[in-house]
Amino acid sequence: MRPAILLLISASLVLIAVALLSGETGSIKAIASFYTPTPQLLLFAKLTGAYLLLCALVCLAALREVRLQKAAALLLLVPSFIALVSLSGSHQYMAALGGFPILGSGQGVIKFAALLVLASSLWRWQHAGATERFWLNYVPVALVLLWIGGMKFLTFEAEGIVPLVESSPLMSWMYQLWSVQTVSNIIGVFDWLALLLLAAGYYWRGAFYLGFAMCLAVFLTTQSFLFTFTPAWQAFTVLSSSGVFLVKDLWFIANMLLITQAFNTRTILASH
Repeated sequence: MRPAILLLISASLVLIAVALLSGETGSIKAIASFYTPTPQLLLFAKLTGAYLLLCALVCLAALREVRLQKAAALLLLVPSFIALVSLSGSHQYMAALGGFPILGSGQGVIKFAALLVLASSLWRWQHAGATERFWLNYVPVALVLLWIGGMKFLTFEAEGIVPLVESSPLMSWMYQLWSVQTVSNIIGVFDWLALLLLAAGYYWRGAFYLGFAMCLAVFLTTQSFLFTFTPAWQAFTVLSSSGVFLVKDLWFIANMLLITQAFNTRTILASH
């Protein structure tokens, strides 16, 4: 399990780093703007890209040298905190909609919660019990499915996902049966049901398998957009800002692997 987690983190960070080093700035603009009113975006992008590439290399090195795992964890904490702290800025939200804070550019930033938890999991690898590992990794999964899933009931979000859904052979057929808003509502309900079943699965095995499959389906489908949604790439092997947004879901897949490891460990212990 540990190699899979490190490889998923490394793969995502390399792809993001290559994009940033190639001059992609859209994915980090909102974060940079929080820390300086007139950010030097290109410089910020290249420095961030170089740092993420370092993180990826240390994660890969930790595959052979276990003692480097904590170093990798510490390195991963830095971009996670920098990104998540920027969520305290109003520019990450769509204030015009009022009420519960509706994420704008923050949709991509909130995904760093998954990376933060992965860093914590790597740090406490030898000490975390099954209960801690399960619920710690459940938090970012539930957060993104609850928040971004809930946004699917809003018109602007329903219209915003149309290009993605239309590009996917897995999902495009839905528009032949239902309206744009209905399809988005179905996705939102699916997301919410998935996170509820996954949580219930901690206590009821049958719910876990269904919830796990549904949550994993969400994140795997997101990765499939990298192959079907042409604007996800600005050049060969170079992600666009949309691609950077999508590839971050590899972190949630890593969270899901840790959740199922914790569930299996707990099941084995309970049987003895």
